[in-house]
Amino acid sequence: MTIRLTLLCAAAPAGREVRFADSPPDEGALRHARATVVHPSAPGLRLCAPSLRCRRTVEAFGWEAVAVEPALRDMEMGHWLGRTPEEVASADPAGFGAWLGDPSAAPHGGESVADVCGRVAAWLDGLPSGAGRVVAVVEQAVARAAVVHALAAPPGSFWRVDVPPLGAVLLTGRAGRWNLRLDGAVAGPPSGGEDGG
Repeated sequence: MTIRLTLLCAAAPAGREVRFADSPPDEGALRHARATVVHPSAPGLRLCAPSLRCRRTVEAFGWEAVAVEPALRDMEMGHWLGRTPEEVASADPAGFGAWLGDPSAAPHGGESVADVCGRVAAWLDGLPSGAGRVVAVVEQAVARAAVVHALAAPPGSFWRVDVPPLGAVLLTGRAGRWNLRLDGAVAGPPSGGEDGG
C-alpha cells in the first residue's frame, strides 16, 4: 500500500529576527494558519512535532486527536539555542562556517545536519506500509531532511531545500522508496480573505 505523507511547516515564529529557538507564532501568523486550507476532515493519521510552534499551528488549524511525534522534533542546537545566526557567526565564525559547510559538523554540541537527516530518514522508513494518509506539522529542518531522503540526495543538499512557513512537502512511499510529489498548492490563504490584502 502507498503511504501518502504531507509535511506542513509550522507557522512563522513571532518577530522578524531569526533565532535558534522555539518561538511561538504571533497572532498574524496564527490568523494566516487559520485561513490555510489543510483539509482537517480528511481521514488519516495526524502528527505534530513537539515544539510549541508546531502545537500552536495545529491548534490554529482546528485539528483534534493529533499525536505528538518526538522523531519530528527540530534540530537540537546545543549552546546556540536562543541566539541569532548573526550572533553565532560573530562569536564563532569558524564553527558557524563548519556547520553550514560540513553536514557532519555540530560545533554547537547539538545535532549535525547529517544527524537530523538520519533521524528523519529512520522515521520515514519506519512508517508502516498500511499507514495510508499521514499529515504532520513539522519544523523546516524536518521537511528539508525528508526531501533529502526522498531524493537520495547527499546531506550537504539540506541547505538547498527551502520550505516556507505553512509550506507543504508531499511524499509518497512504497516498498522502502520515497517520491517527492509536486501537485500544486496545498496550503495558503484564500485569495481575498482576511490576509489577502
